[in-house]
Order: sequence, then structure tokens, then C-alpha cells
Amino acid sequence: MYTVAFVALCVLIFAAMPVANKTKGHIAVLLANLFFGANFAAVKYITPSLLKPFALNVVRVIASLVLFALVLIFQKNKAPLQKQHIGRLLICAITGVAINQLMFIKGLSLTSSIHGALLMLVTPIFITFIAAWVLKEKLSLLKILGLISGVGGATFLILQRSGGHEGSDMLTGDVLIIINAIFYSFYLVMVRPLMAVYSPLQVVTYVFAIGSIMILPFGWSELMHTQWHQWDNSHFATLTFIVIGATFCAYLFNMYGVNTIGSSATGAYIYTQPVFAGIIAVVLMGEDFNWIKIVASIFIFLGVFLVNKK
Repeated sequence: MYTVAFVALCVLIFAAMPVANKTKGHIAVLLANLFFGANFAAVKYITPSLLKPFALNVVRVIASLVLFALVLIFQKNKAPLQKQHIGRLLICAITGVAINQLMFIKGLSLTSSIHGALLMLVTPIFITFIAAWVLKEKLSLLKILGLISGVGGATFLILQRSGGHEGSDMLTGDVLIIINAIFYSFYLVMVRPLMAVYSPLQVVTYVFAIGSIMILPFGWSELMHTQWHQWDNSHFATLTFIVIGATFCAYLFNMYGVNTIGSSATGAYIYTQPVFAGIIAVVLMGEDFNWIKIVASIFIFLGVFLVNKK
């Protein structure tokens, strides 16, 4: 129950803060990435031992959809949905919810929290090169070197042989996390034009609505065979945190950050996720942070730096 109480406390303190909007925006984004970082350990705590990965996807996506839709009802000045955008919304649902979520949870159930958090950092690198391909954005030598460094670090990490409490199949799990990062990068590129027409809350609600239909066939059977009687309060609290804290609240905090401090500053906070995830994984999950992970981290961070260097 401590996780739920922690999220509630963070939200209450944030709402009561008598500080300027920009300061509050930085705090909001930091909290969002703290929740995202804690999500890696939370997923490992209940998946796959108590809840199968695809079943967790069904719970997470549908519950979050309900919460987003409830908030959207109270939003003013909503833009009407245009027919020409349905196809793009469909692609965003496939890449940003269906494949992305299925690969992420399944991969994380097989690998370690630290591996998952570090490998997700290649997302900004993939975004740059997918944008160059789809949106014809210009590439530079620094960006190409960044790709080589980031992918090299990720490959070095993936090829590490490990097991035990950290993950049952590290190699498969790491590869699925990378696939997730690639498709999530496609989503972030494809969703840009929609954000210029609709509010972020509208877009994510539409995308989750379509995506929830797509993931149901994969996770419904697993969900129906879940042994809920084996769960205790800590397991239910963890699931509640994943849905409300690491999905719903984290997204709203990020959206607040975009509106107050801008998308670039908000995006920069992604680099705090491995720090939070690593500390939580080492303290609570008993994972180790060895020299291989340190070297891989250096190459991945260097790659992200080069790709984003002006």
C-alpha cells in the first residue's frame, strides 16, 4: 500500500505547492520520470509470477483509457475528429499502444529493470533517424556517430549473459525492449501532426481507445486465468501504482510540463529514468550494477548526447 500512498502524497503536495508555474513544471516532469523509473521494478514485482505480461497490458491500457476519457469529458474547446486523421490514429495505436506495450511488458518480464531502463534510452536516437526517413529531417555526422555509439552500447548490454533473479531470458527480453523502443519512436514521429490539431489529452485518449481493442485478443485469455486469490495487498497496490501512478499521473505530469516548460526541457528528463530505476532495482529488487552496465551506459548516454547536440 505504500506505493499508492506515495503517489497520492506526491499529487497532494504538488497541487498545494505555492511556487511559480515554471518551477512547478520542472517538479511535475521530475515526478513523472520518478514514476516511470519505479514502473520497471513494479512490473517485475508482479510479472510474470502473478500476472502474465499480456494480461497486465489489458488492465493497464483499458484502466488508463477510462481515466483519460473521464478527464477529457471536462476539457473545454475539444477539436472535432476529422476523417482524414483516422488512418494516422490507427498507425499510432498500432505502434504506440499495441506493439509498444506488448513488447515492453513482455520484454521487461524476461530481463532486468536496469537493462530495460537503459535500453529505453535509445528511443531519442531512433526518433532522430526515423524522423529523417519519414519527415525528411536532415542528418549530420554527429547524429550518425551518436547512432553508432548508442546502438553499440545497447548491443554490448544485450550480449551480456546473466540470469537468476535479474531475468529468466535476458537476451530475448532485451531484444523485445529494443523492438518496443523502435515502434515507440515511430509513434512519436507519426503523432506529431496530430498534436498540431488536437490536444495531447485528446490524442492519447483516441490512441488508447483504438489500441485497447487491438491488445484484447492477446491478453484476455491470460487475464481470465489469473489466480487473483494468490494476491495480497502489496500486489494489488503495485498494480494500482502501474495504472494510476506510472501511466495516468505520469502522463498528466508530463503534459503539464510540456505546457509550462516546453517539450525540449520535458524530454530531457527522460535521462533521469535509469537513475531512479537503477536505485530502486538495486535497493528493492537485489539487482547488481556491474562494470558491463556502466560501460554500456556510457556509450548509450554518449550516443543520445551526440544525436541531440546542436
